[in-house]
Amino acid sequence: MKVSIVIPVYNSELIIPELCLQICDAMKKYKFEVILVNDSSHDNSWNEIKKACNKLNTFRGICLANNFGQDNAIMAGLQSSKGDYVVIMDDDLQHSPYDIPILLDKISNDWDVCYANFSANKHQSWWKNIGSYINSKHSEYLTNKPKDIYLSPFKVVSRLVINSVIEHNGPYPYVDGLICRTTNLITQIPINHHKRYKGKGNYNIRQSISVFLKHATGFSVLPLRLASMAGFIASIVGFLLGLYYIFQYFISDNVIEGWTSLIVLQLLLGGLILLSLGIIGEYIGRSYLSLNKKPQYVVKKITND
Repeated sequence: MKVSIVIPVYNSELIIPELCLQICDAMKKYKFEVILVNDSSHDNSWNEIKKACNKLNTFRGICLANNFGQDNAIMAGLQSSKGDYVVIMDDDLQHSPYDIPILLDKISNDWDVCYANFSANKHQSWWKNIGSYINSKHSEYLTNKPKDIYLSPFKVVSRLVINSVIEHNGPYPYVDGLICRTTNLITQIPINHHKRYKGKGNYNIRQSISVFLKHATGFSVLPLRLASMAGFIASIVGFLLGLYYIFQYFISDNVIEGWTSLIVLQLLLGGLILLSLGIIGEYIGRSYLSLNKKPQYVVKKITND
């Protein structure tokens, strides 16, 4: 069994040497390759990757021409992988290489995917935990994710599923969504989540929102249906309010003050209209970029190919 380890790298020059040492130590009993994908880091990450590749012929480096994002970088690594199983993990050592054999043992029991379940002990900020929870919940409806599965960035995937995932050539890939769309033979195992080895994390709220939009618009038309339903409900409410005010006008001596109710209705309906237009615009914009063949990633350099 050959194992490919795909790691997207961004601004982690201080971590790469230790990461490579731990992988080599943890994978002694396996035939493996490591693919480090530099997502146009602003530090010396690419130089550190080249040093590791020069020392170890099982390591391969890919440098992207621009910052395409984590999932795009993962797709570049998956396209280059050759293993029977592919490990996907982060570059900050919050995912310990010593846990890879545990995941491999679990997936070998006729599973297609095995996720590391960090839900009990995540070392990350509170807003990341909230974002993870929201993404996990709405993934159940948008990507057919099993309810009890935590979509961790640390996972092992079979070659069968990887071959299906890399057929996707759109500019906005969402790897977990592609996995859930391919198979339902998904399991997980509790794994410890560690603190970042050095430096500060690169993930922020903007990127969390980007992941949410990839979920919402990349794998389902449910947001469009929800927008239509909201518009339908707003129309019914407006019609009923109209009947109520007409009824009050003819039978009641109390004159209804119109300014407040008018402003509230305008804000409500205006907000629903703008929200619906924004959702539609997101779909149209992504379709436009796909039709214009926006690249999923562009490889600038490769080492040990």
